[in-house]
Amino acid sequence: MRILGLISDTHGLLRAQAKQALAGVDLIIHAGDIGTPQVLAELRTLAPVHAVRGNNDRGPWALALPATEAIELEGVSIYVLHDLQELDLDPAAAGFGAVIAGHSHRPAIETRDGVLYLNPGSAGPRRFSLPVAVGFLEVAAGVARGRIQQIL
Repeated sequence: MRILGLISDTHGLLRAQAKQALAGVDLIIHAGDIGTPQVLAELRTLAPVHAVRGNNDRGPWALALPATEAIELEGVSIYVLHDLQELDLDPAAAGFGAVIAGHSHRPAIETRDGVLYLNPGSAGPRRFSLPVAVGFLEVAAGVARGRIQQIL
């Protein structure tokens, strides 16, 4: 089994609580609106990082990031993008077991057509009364299970 830490919408703020929650994961996925390359550098001290560019990520460092990424791990294909509204494929038909997205700042887990959709919410500056959270994806033997952890 592998445990992936999921984070999104840090907007340049990597909270100590987020780093504590993600400590010990096998891999970190950042689903965009990173804010600064320093956020990724700090996350890389915890685990290898896969990151996609969000709508607020600008500059040369951000242009080097993909808009989407596909990751295969423990028999699970994972599709990562920032804004779920920009999903331009049918994940079930394409063989994906999980879709990770951010953007809304609202943590959510839902299964549709056998595909797990997980939004870890925002781990950066608080927006309105939404929780500050990260997510986790446990993958093993072709099965993905997700959970959200409020950190503030």
